Amino acid sequence: MKRIILTGGGTAGHVTPNIALLPRLRELQYDIHYIGSYNGIEKELIEQFGIPYHGISSGKLRRYFSVQNFTDPFRVLKGFGEAKKLIRLLKPDVIFSKGGFVSVPVVVAGKQCKVPVIIHESDMTPGLANKLSIPSAVKVCCNFPETVDLLPADKAVLTGSPIRQELLEGDAEKARSFTGFTSDKPVILVIGGSLGAVAVNNAVRSNLPELLKDFQIIHLCGRGKLDPTLNNLNGYVQYEYIKDELKDLFALTDIVISRAGANAICELLALHKPNLLIPLSANASRGDQILNARSFERQGFSMVLEEEDITNEKFLSCVHTLYENRQQYIEAMSKSHQQNSIDTIIDLIESAVNE
Repeated sequence: MKRIILTGGGTAGHVTPNIALLPRLRELQYDIHYIGSYNGIEKELIEQFGIPYHGISSGKLRRYFSVQNFTDPFRVLKGFGEAKKLIRLLKPDVIFSKGGFVSVPVVVAGKQCKVPVIIHESDMTPGLANKLSIPSAVKVCCNFPETVDLLPADKAVLTGSPIRQELLEGDAEKARSFTGFTSDKPVILVIGGSLGAVAVNNAVRSNLPELLKDFQIIHLCGRGKLDPTLNNLNGYVQYEYIKDELKDLFALTDIVISRAGANAICELLALHKPNLLIPLSANASRGDQILNARSFERQGFSMVLEEEDITNEKFLSCVHTLYENRQQYIEAMSKSHQQNSIDTIIDLIESAVNE
């Protein structure tokens, strides 16, 4: 039986693409193991699928000063030793890494143990963890055409991001029943990420009276960010977080307002949902969401409104323009070559195993 080690963690975005690969890997009868940190979010997410989980020591490689910068290198070295021991014990045929700092010792140990390693970079510019991992990889998958030029020519493969196939199987009528919405107005889905997004939430709530004249709104606002004063508002529903019903909500949705995390926007691409992206400000990040959003804008998949440019007038104008021109965005997304990501990545995995 072929054996694969999956790795990646630190955030859900470094885990969910691995989860999306599980059905195909099982269909191909892979023996699947996962290496993550001792108690990271990846442990909770992976164990529910019955995958053997192996925890290793993990540190973070920071670009800024922190006292932990003096201790984390020792944790990384310990993690490298633990990863090497696990790889020698499990004898995998291939390793697939979705990134995050816990993946670095696994990738480096994989190369030292002569196991082919494939890594995936979600953002347009590689993060620090993947920059450290690229020399040890045989192939580097990516989401954006621009990223190909930033990677070694013999390793770069434009794949897009694996998404959970169940998202494509939603039922709009179930969502209508769940939300209590009618069929006489189009629906906007607002997604701010698992923690919510203050700028997105404020933009939507500041303009609710105007928006509700023409739309119904499903607002995924993030944990602890519900506004009880808006409960029972006709045509508006808010949830901290949605899991099982998300596929149905997508099926009901006409346009989406979202942050620009790579996995989130790749889901919108696969679902052909016209979208307005409000990327996380460069003041609060390394600016990767802005680059992601602008790439999708150039490809005709998205409209973009940056946080610093939000006014009520601009926001409402973008929403209405997006809806009026939604068909051209749908057509552009339907022609994208970044949608068969699972098949492309599985082919790379199979090739690495068979070489």
